[in-house]
Amino acid sequence: MSAVLWALVALPLGAGVLLLVVGRRADRAAPGAALAVAAIALGLAVAAAFRHPSARAPFLDGLPMRLTVDGLSGLLAVTVTAVTLVVLLFSAAEFGAPESDRSKSGRSEPGGEARARFFGLMLLFAGSMLVTVTAATLPVLLMGWEVMGATSWALIGYWWRDPERTSAADTAFLTTRTADLGLYLAAGAALASGGGRNSSLSLDGLARAEEPWLSFITAGVVVAALGKSAQLPFSFWLSKAMRGPSPVSALLHSATMVVAGAYLLLRTGPLLDASGWGDDVVAWTGAATAVLLGLVAVAQTDLKQLLAASSCAQIGFMVLAAGAGATTGGTLQLVAHAAAKSLLFLAAGAWLTALGTQQLPALLGAARHHRTVGTAFTVAALSQAGLPPLSLWAAKDVLLAGALEHSPWLYAAGLAGALLSAVYSAKALWFVWRPAVARPDARRIPAVAVGPLVLLALACVALVVPAFPPVRDSVSRVLAASGQPAPHTREFVLSAGLALLAAAAAWGWGARPLPLAARVKSGFADWLGLERAAHVLLVAPTMRLARAAAAFDDKVLDRAVDGSASATVRLARWTDDVVERSVDGTVGAVAAGTRALGRWARRPQTGQLHQYLVQAVAAFTVLAVLLVLVR
Repeated sequence: MSAVLWALVALPLGAGVLLLVVGRRADRAAPGAALAVAAIALGLAVAAAFRHPSARAPFLDGLPMRLTVDGLSGLLAVTVTAVTLVVLLFSAAEFGAPESDRSKSGRSEPGGEARARFFGLMLLFAGSMLVTVTAATLPVLLMGWEVMGATSWALIGYWWRDPERTSAADTAFLTTRTADLGLYLAAGAALASGGGRNSSLSLDGLARAEEPWLSFITAGVVVAALGKSAQLPFSFWLSKAMRGPSPVSALLHSATMVVAGAYLLLRTGPLLDASGWGDDVVAWTGAATAVLLGLVAVAQTDLKQLLAASSCAQIGFMVLAAGAGATTGGTLQLVAHAAAKSLLFLAAGAWLTALGTQQLPALLGAARHHRTVGTAFTVAALSQAGLPPLSLWAAKDVLLAGALEHSPWLYAAGLAGALLSAVYSAKALWFVWRPAVARPDARRIPAVAVGPLVLLALACVALVVPAFPPVRDSVSRVLAASGQPAPHTREFVLSAGLALLAAAAAWGWGARPLPLAARVKSGFADWLGLERAAHVLLVAPTMRLARAAAAFDDKVLDRAVDGSASATVRLARWTDDVVERSVDGTVGAVAAGTRALGRWARRPQTGQLHQYLVQAVAAFTVLAVLLVLVR
């Protein structure tokens, strides 16, 4: 069955690279080819989820390339491929339209870009996520992690002619790239500590490392995961990611890059527990993100920014679950969130296509203009709000049961985040369901683009089933997470009642600011000032250091080089004036002596035999005298 696993990761990666290489020549065939690849990948993922195959290939000495599918990675592989297929269905319809998305200025965006490049990058993005979730060792995980980051940069900046979009892509890439260094720290510490016990850098063996390497590994994994999942303090990059096309936002926020960090924390739960501190740090960071980014979402007036902040908050629940050891609840939250959030972003993209805006005040009555899209959006928003009988309502209670066992205060923080989910979800619904206003310039949303939204809405309803026995018990067995605390009926009732009250209060206030939002909006509308803080604490010092280094280079090193060059020139001139003249005189004297000796040597060579005879007699006479004298 290893062939199934190799095909699962190689097919989208290979097809993505092929479309990128072929480029515009494949524009017409790219949507269909991408859909076919995604459909085949979904079938392979389902087969792998049932068969749990493993694959191994030579890579580095002592570090083979290993892929494996277990319960958690199998569920994630199916989720990734299913959401990718639905998003590509929507993309094929959207990018087939004369104008598929517009900026705030209203101009057509993707008309001049290669569609093959877009679909190739989407397949490459999904393929790298599949490598990440099936990786059994840190080196393989790093490869998938890096490719995913690079393709996210290319997709966010897909409309590369717009400087604002490319700047947003750079911000997202550099922020996540900074956090990604944690994985290199973890890999180095694991390699240093493992010896023969963990020479393959297996993810399952990280928890067996000894101190201080165990703490280094834990810190690296936690930092990398929090950065990838846009948790505090890295959350602001997700705001910038909204500059990309709506299908990119849908895929990035729901089942791929942004949940990769949460997946990694769920996967390395034993490591967090073994460290003695990692589980608490992760749990409270997730809870803080769920609450604070929930407030950020409440303060937004841009629909996509609201959805981006809500993604941070909802993933905060998954991170909380990883820290509390609630693997089942965290996984159910991840899968249910993938369906709801991809639907919310695709619906927002459909309205952006039709109406040319994503500002909530300008979207008044948008759901009434496009009732099917509005109904689908409502299902996803109510699920995100935690209202029964939808999926995220039950999934949150499963993970909050684990939080309650870990700490009552952690449970209270999670419940506060759930209430904020109801507030910002109801806020978005209030705007889009207001009485319709005249929109003579509104475009028609293609029926082909509506189909994926209906499928996702049905998933938001159907995915509530795994949160209840006996399906939940089966999921726990598949995840090898049996014995986890289960929520009581009163907990389901309490969370549903509080969510209903919070949503009703938000709906009742309508466009008037909520009292809480009125107080915190100035601090929360700009995402807690996290980007400014990053500039103050990291970017500005780095730039000052760079300017100081440049000044040192210009004023010290350049002067040193110039002084050295001047001294060399002066030395050369002195050498020319003094040393070379002495050498020239010596060489001239030697040459003159040699010429004189040559002249003396030529004199006996007359060519006359009697002179040669006289010279020979004289020579022999001198020799005879010398012999007599020596004796």
